This record gives sequence, structure tokens and C-alpha cells, in this order.
Amino acid sequence: MQEYQSTEAAIGASRWVNEDPAKGKFDVRRTAFTAQLVEVEMRKVFERSWLYVGHESEIPNKNDFIARRVVNRPVIMTRAASGEIKVLLNTCSHRGAEVCREAKGNARLFICPYHAWTFQNDGVLRGASIPEGASPGFDRSTMGLKSPARMEAYRGLVFISFDSGVPDLPTYFGNAKQYLDMILDQGEVGTEIVQGSHEYSIDANWKLLVENSIDGYHAASTHDRYFSYLRRNDGAIDFDGSRISRGLDLGDGHALMTGQARFARPVAQWSPMMGEPAKSQVEAVYARLVERFGSERANLIAKHTRNLFIFPNLIINDVQAVTVRTFYPVRHDRMSVNSWALGPKNEPAELRKLRLDNYLTFLGPGGFATPDDVELLESCQRGFANREAEWSDISRGMGNPAQDALGEEQMRAFWRRWAQLMDDGGVDVTSGGQV
Repeated sequence: MQEYQSTEAAIGASRWVNEDPAKGKFDVRRTAFTAQLVEVEMRKVFERSWLYVGHESEIPNKNDFIARRVVNRPVIMTRAASGEIKVLLNTCSHRGAEVCREAKGNARLFICPYHAWTFQNDGVLRGASIPEGASPGFDRSTMGLKSPARMEAYRGLVFISFDSGVPDLPTYFGNAKQYLDMILDQGEVGTEIVQGSHEYSIDANWKLLVENSIDGYHAASTHDRYFSYLRRNDGAIDFDGSRISRGLDLGDGHALMTGQARFARPVAQWSPMMGEPAKSQVEAVYARLVERFGSERANLIAKHTRNLFIFPNLIINDVQAVTVRTFYPVRHDRMSVNSWALGPKNEPAELRKLRLDNYLTFLGPGGFATPDDVELLESCQRGFANREAEWSDISRGMGNPAQDALGEEQMRAFWRRWAQLMDDGGVDVTSGGQV
């Protein structure tokens, strides 16, 4: 049984987290998963952070666009006629209807289906239908499509923020930037999103997927089927006792789980499971990495995995393949998930085929890993109905300076930042409303 009571005084500065380094205790109040907090999280967490929208490669040509939802807001990422990338809020400045109802395409203009107001793809209002009768106060120059407060791109990754005071992207990434660069350096002439995406829902709180995405402790038990599959098909790679594995708090909520890869990677680690024809191609990719970066960094890029978490909801799984995944709360017990495969531009066709096979086999919603994770996250959410079990233990590895990937320091990183933002101004833990 827990030694402390369920009172705010008992958990010190935070209503959500009990952290006692001297005792090696870190517990999260399960009300964080069950209270009606979505609107509060939107204001305090999501709208004060940088949020991933998409990749420049998804809109390669002038007038290309994609329409997405970011923190439950409809937005359009477009390459305007000028070639400039813009992110527009997908709502007509007249009466609010969505002006873009296609998921992607190529268009110079967006025409509102309600009253036929027409906007250029840089947001400027081109014209309002039946201009006769407009009021004297109507000013077309002020009626264009609005944009988020901030938009920036980093090496092809496009982010927005609704907070004008958020620091620039490189500053926001902080210590996470060096690991993000290791992922993006796999592409000698850049990276690209492979055409297509996965969209699905999970009946669990979104923060459970944050934990799961940087949790090395669950892999052996939850994904035993996959590792057995690798062993049976010459896909596993054995290491001696020097295998490096660690979890890191990167600051400001960002976190990392990394270690030597135990399986084949198109960039650039071969196993017999990939087939002999691919061996020379993989070796050539590795040789180019050594030429570009030297042997030490090439080894880190090619033969080490990274589950990189960018606060609050972007996870880049650089494992058997590279997956870019975002997730948002729909309700306290349901989330929406979007996932894309990332790869080097100009990748040899055989390696791209292997990359996508790896992506689908392990990370896709019909693969080995994701269904296992979904089942367990939904099981956790059902278990939270037992309100008498009030705390989740996330203390594994506390006091261990090595912080191997079986520890939970990387999860504690997220919870410290989340609790800090949620405590700003106070949130009632019972109703989820403002105090």
C-alpha cells in the first residue's frame, strides 16, 4: 500500500506527481488519466508548445496542399504559388466553414462551400461572392485566412505553435536536437515521407502512449512474438555483454530511449533476413555514412536505435524503420493517432522495400507491435476504473546513474514537464476544471 494520503499537501508542489528521490519514489496520480482534462490540456500543454504538422516532402510542388487536424483544429499546410510553405487555419473568415474539404491535392484557390468566398493558397481573400450589399466597414485586406501564431521548419519537418512567445525550434528542441539530427542525417540529400499514412484511434488516454513509446521495460514481455519471429528467421543480431542501452531525460519534457540495434536496419545494418542481394547495398550505405561523418558517428547513426520523444506528442521511432507518429486526446479515454514512414531521399528501391516491410511488420497498426501495445494501453485504461488504486509507479531506475533503457527516467521527464504546465494556475483533480 502507498504510504502517503491522497491530498494535495501529501504530494508537495505538484497535484499530479509524487517524487521523492531520497526514497527512490516517483508516482503519478491516476486521475491524470481519468479526469476530464482535455480542454485544460489543450490550453496549458498543447497550445503552449511546438506541434508537428507535416513534412515539406508531402507538398513538393507549387500549389500542393494537405489538410490535417492539429490539437483538434483543422489546418492546411500548403506550398503557395510563390513556393513558400504556409500553414493556414482551415476556417472561413466569414462564417467559419472549412474552406478545404480534401485531404490533399493541388489548388491555387480555396473556395468556401457555404457562401463561395475565395481565398488564395497564401491565405489572401481573393473575392467575396455578390459584393453588392457589402457593408461600408468591410475590409477585404483583413479578411484572409488566419495562420497560427508561429510556424517554423527544421530540416523538412514543419511545426506550428499557437503561442507567439514560444522559443524558436532549435532552442525548443534543446538536447533533443542532436538525436533528431542523427535520424535526419540518414538521408544524404535529405529525408522524405513515404506516400501514405496510418490513422487510427485507441480507447485510452493519450499520455499512456507517451509512456509506451519510450518504455524499454515492456518490450520483452509484450512483444515476445516479434522477437521470436526474428530469431526463427535469422533476423536477430546478437551482441556481447557490452551492448549499450539507456534512457535519458533531455530536458523540457523531451526524452530518449536508445541502444544498439538487435535487428536489421536499411540504414545500415544487415542481417540474413534481408537477403544476400541487399547485403552489398547496405554495406555501401554504411560506407557513405563513414565517409560523411567518420566511423564513430556512422556507427551511432546506423547501428543504434532511437525512440525520440519531442514534447508534448511527437515520437520518432528510429528502429527497424523510421516512424513519425503524433497523437492527440479526443476524450480523456480516447486518442487519435497519425503515423508516417520516413526515409532517405533517393534510397535504392530494394532498401525502400525492406524499410516499408519493416515498418508494416513491426510498427504498422496491423503489425507485430502496435496491436500488442493498443491492447495493453486499453487494458490500463479499463484498470483505472478501480479508483482505490490511486497511483501509477514510474520509479524504476531511480538512483541509477547509468539509466539503462529498462529504467523509466525518460518517462519521468515527460511527467515533470506535463505536471509543471498543468499546475500553472491550478487544475482541480476531481472535475478537471479550473480552480
